[in-house]
Amino acid sequence: MFRRLLPRNDEFFDFFERHAAMTVQGAEGLLGFATSSCDPLATFQHIKNCEQEGDIIVHQCMDTLHKTFITPFERGDIHYLISTMDDVLDEIKDVGQLIILYRLNSLQKESVDLANILWQSTRELEGAVKELRKLKNTPAMQNYLYKINHLENEADTIYIQALKNLFDEEKDTLTIIKWKEIYEHLEKATDASEDVANILEGIVLECE
Repeated sequence: MFRRLLPRNDEFFDFFERHAAMTVQGAEGLLGFATSSCDPLATFQHIKNCEQEGDIIVHQCMDTLHKTFITPFERGDIHYLISTMDDVLDEIKDVGQLIILYRLNSLQKESVDLANILWQSTRELEGAVKELRKLKNTPAMQNYLYKINHLENEADTIYIQALKNLFDEEKDTLTIIKWKEIYEHLEKATDASEDVANILEGIVLECE
């Protein structure tokens, strides 16, 4: 209650929203690998630029946190939120890096499906982060969080089926290793998106 009576620094919301926008751009970049006109190196460079910009935003957020006496909500939650948001972007970069490292000329259908779900999830996260400014568990916030959870469940189903198909149909061990690693990072990215959603839910419930 005391925190609500004091002027708050809304700059943190700007950091969250800028980072969420970078994450959406990074996820869009992953989908770019699935297009026939894709320039793999240019596509990865775009994703890498998004990830580096995300790191800059995290640093700025942490620096501001150290200098701010009154924060809009708990300091530990600010740190936890921006760090977990950055985990999503890091996983996106890792997927792009593996595609380049393994010199994959085409993507398997399941990887495209997972990348598409991840992109949808990042868009829902961007909406939820913008809604966070209200610091209330609004119907809009609840809807964003529900969709993120639903998308994560959908991603889990595709991930399991992708591994099953990979082990059943692929005979080359090296190819299995490559795609298994890519699937794992895509799945981790959607898991991290759900982690962000859970943090957001905890924050708005605590602030009400």
